[in-house]
Order: sequence, then C-alpha cells, then structure tokens
Amino acid sequence: MFRKREKIEEEMLPREDGLTDYDVYIMSTQEKMMNIVLAAAVLFFVGYVFYQNWVISVILMVFSVKFPKIRTRQIIEKRKNQLTLQFKDMLYSLSSALSVGKSVEMGIRDSLQDLRVIYPDPDTDILRELEYILRGLGMNNTIEEMFSQFAERAHLEDVDNFVDIFVTCKRTGGDLIEVMRSSSNTIGEKIEVKQEINTMISGKKYEFNFMMILPVILVEFLAVTSGDYMEPVFTEPAGIAAMTAAIGIFAVAYVVGSKIMKIEL
Repeated sequence: MFRKREKIEEEMLPREDGLTDYDVYIMSTQEKMMNIVLAAAVLFFVGYVFYQNWVISVILMVFSVKFPKIRTRQIIEKRKNQLTLQFKDMLYSLSSALSVGKSVEMGIRDSLQDLRVIYPDPDTDILRELEYILRGLGMNNTIEEMFSQFAERAHLEDVDNFVDIFVTCKRTGGDLIEVMRSSSNTIGEKIEVKQEINTMISGKKYEFNFMMILPVILVEFLAVTSGDYMEPVFTEPAGIAAMTAAIGIFAVAYVVGSKIMKIEL
C-alpha cells in the first residue's frame, strides 16, 4: 500500500516493505523546526524592512509554519529530477547490454555495475532500485512485475512510458532489443532536451532570484539613507496600505515567476 498524497508533509519515509515512494517525504521534527525558524527570520526581516514595525513583523512570522510544506514539495521535485537523470543512464546501459545479445536479467546486472561507476554512493536511488529488482528476480518474480512496482513508486511519466512499452513487448513477443533501443533513445532524448532547456534558463533563474531580493534591498537602502522621505510610508495609513500592496505584488510575482521557470515536457 502506498501512502496517501495528503501525507506529503515531512521527510522521505520508506514504505512498510522498505521501499521508497518518491511522492512522499516526511520531515523530521528537527528539520521541520529548522525550516520554520529560517522562514520566520526571513519573514521578520522582510516585514521590518517594509513596515519598520516590530509588531507587524512578528505577525508575519506566523506564516513561517507553511514553509515546511513548500520545502517538502521542493525536496520531492528535486529527488524525482535526480531519479529521472539516473533512469536515463540506466536505459542507455541496458540498451547497450541487450544490443550485444544479453538477456534482460543480465542486462540489468551489467547496468548496475556500470551505474556504480557513475554513482559511487551506494544509497543512490537507481542503484537501490536495480538491486531490489535483481532480488525480486532471484525470488522468481517476473521482470514485468518488478519494473511495474518501480513505476508505481517513481510517479514519473518517463518511467511509466518505458514500463508500458516493455511489458507490452514482453507479452506480445515483439522485438525486445529494437523496442528497447528505440524507447531508450526517445526517452533519453526527451530528458536531454529538458536538461538543455534548464541549462539555457539557469542564468534567468539567477536573475529572477536577484529580482526577488532587489525590492527589499532598495526599500531598506531608502529607509537608511532617506529616513525623513520614507517616514510617511511607514507611519501613514496610505503608506502602510501601499507597502501591503507591494508585498502582495511581490508574492504574486514570485509565484508566477516560479511557474514560468518550471519546465514541463
């Protein structure tokens, strides 16, 4: 049984069978507190810069309790992106092994050895998955079952597509070598295109992050260098309303910018 999506709140936790559901992360209490404290400090600083009022700044800190959920989604997304790249390397290695006449089982063993060179950390996700697949094959499970279990836990479109093609080919007796070569190339090229796009916009991501920080710097600079000029903004109702509107626009810009920077293929 997989954990329900609504439990995605905290630190990656293995399922009862010891395997990882890549859509679930369960944060430890210490990690959760660290994220809340960090977010609270940032919110307090931003609040004080825009309002120059300790009370309002403290009130803004309350929103820091939402940050662990945001951070959880970021961690899940990062790990799934890493798994996608690892899966691409596995596909290329497996396709090469099949092209020289090896069975799928032997190809997986060879892929595991190849990937151990690329990823020396034994806790790398794809290494653990291949090891589990090989253990399952040793217990007389079929390769289709093992790949299907991996796809159910990975929650990745590329893995789902590969498993669907692989299972169909095995059941219908198709040319497995040609199908594997074609599917691995297609999926690999798709992943590479996504990598190239991410590389191309990486500079824009840095610019975006800087632009998110710039308004805070400018307001603080004006408050320090032109205190009399900025005083009505911090004391008059109209000024406070303007600052509140500015923070709202700032938040909307961050959300919209983050979505624009997120590439979906």
